[in-house]
Amino acid sequence: MAASLLPRGASAAGRRRCPAEVLRRLVSSEAAADRGPSRAPPEMPPFDHQPRPYAGMGAAEIFEKRKAVLGPSLFHYYQKPLNIVEGKMQYLYDEHGKRYLDCFGGIVTVSCGHCHPDIVNAVVEQTKLLQHTTTIYLHHAIVEFAEALTSKMPGNLKVVYFVNSGTEANELAMLMARLYSGNLSMIALRNAYHGGSAGTIGLTGLQTWKYPIPQGEIHHVMNPDPYRGTFGSDAAAYAKEVQEHITYGSSGRVAGFIAETFQGVGGAVELAPGYLKLAYDIVRKAGGVCIADEVQSGFGRTGSHYWGFQTQDVIPDIVTMAKGIGNGLPLGAVVTTPEIASVLSQKIQFNTFGGNPVCSAGGLAVLKVLDKEKRQAHCADVGAHLVERLKSLQDKHEIIGDVRGRGLMLGVELVTVRKEKTPAKAETAELFEKLKDLGVLVGKGGLHGNVFRIKPPMCFSKDDAGSESSPVFKVPFNCSIARTNYEPNKNAVYHRLLGGRHGLRNVRPLNENASPLNPQFLQPQDMHGLILKGR
Repeated sequence: MAASLLPRGASAAGRRRCPAEVLRRLVSSEAAADRGPSRAPPEMPPFDHQPRPYAGMGAAEIFEKRKAVLGPSLFHYYQKPLNIVEGKMQYLYDEHGKRYLDCFGGIVTVSCGHCHPDIVNAVVEQTKLLQHTTTIYLHHAIVEFAEALTSKMPGNLKVVYFVNSGTEANELAMLMARLYSGNLSMIALRNAYHGGSAGTIGLTGLQTWKYPIPQGEIHHVMNPDPYRGTFGSDAAAYAKEVQEHITYGSSGRVAGFIAETFQGVGGAVELAPGYLKLAYDIVRKAGGVCIADEVQSGFGRTGSHYWGFQTQDVIPDIVTMAKGIGNGLPLGAVVTTPEIASVLSQKIQFNTFGGNPVCSAGGLAVLKVLDKEKRQAHCADVGAHLVERLKSLQDKHEIIGDVRGRGLMLGVELVTVRKEKTPAKAETAELFEKLKDLGVLVGKGGLHGNVFRIKPPMCFSKDDAGSESSPVFKVPFNCSIARTNYEPNKNAVYHRLLGGRHGLRNVRPLNENASPLNPQFLQPQDMHGLILKGR
């Protein structure tokens, strides 16, 4: 690595480590004390970018101010939260100039890469001309963006409503389904995440997101999870349960059915092959419309297809999207048929910021970059390389229970007993910290917080994934280290993740009089399980 690429103050001996070797070093089934001298891990791939010197607030000061002025429900990753100050393509930099390989892309949001020059230029140039007017006036950017987006859609999905997030998109989709069908009941999957608003927490099938408020006629059926599901990969058995739920749990008529093809927060779960085709047929016969939540799986990330629902050979009636559509801009969309879209003309449907000129210019730039750089094919190629390496690790290490996903939307589930699929919650938490220390940032998910979510910016390369001799995630899982460091004791309380990204349960405050909602007592160490120092 050229000296100019080293973090400030770093010597050649302290260069950033290749994430592949990071995972390999952590993957021994032998106790650390029993291993002989290990090789120094290789460098990260060379990258021609020097972060700017940072003179702002440090992590400790930011954290204290954040606790004082921001809502107590906010969480953070890691025992010592990272202060990320700069990003470039698939890399992030902290306040000290340390480079990290970003394998989570701002929670599956940065599709083209951090600060991609084409997108930055489009946003800056539009901002210079016009930042905001709303749709009460005409503007070319929203129309150009909508035309480009609908050109990517199959069938009669030709009408777009722009919003600001996936939650807003799913709220609007549910409204459309109920108005168009004339029915009320919505069906969603267990283990699903569709948002955290008053309406969409009803669709979400994870306990930790669900506040105790009325959620009105929303029913959850089994998620067709090939690894943990009751029926394995038997799509017909899961679909039969949808029919039985309509028969016994509703009036017999439903408004709609919503599903992620790849459950994101739930731990990168790809639905059993053929399930959506069977479920869609059942729902449509009961008067409902079918909604595909593409917030995480869209825009070619799966490699095999542009949209996740295409992996199931279906065409939905409504498609919702966000995250990767804007590469970090607050942008979401609902795409549907002209017939379904027309139901909103009964009243006024308006979104102040939806499709504003800046976000529309940025969103159009995203679509152009994905096409120009052939990112769908790239995801297929790099993802296959990475999956092959991960599966070879699974063959050697019992702690890896499952490797799943497509393209650059992957999950690695860790278990303590493979046959029983016992979630390795403590081990996952320990390895999560170690990966960060070695320069690799992954996400976590799954009901028990024991799934590494590997969903990087789509510019993530084979060099990032590692070579044959040091495959990228040939690094993470030293069971011995994890178990040794996570033996329960009276000074540490281990909290289950029951709901994807940051669910907490049975949180124990620092003292008996402390409120569990007070951020000075709650110290979440990562999304899914946290350690609180107790008495």
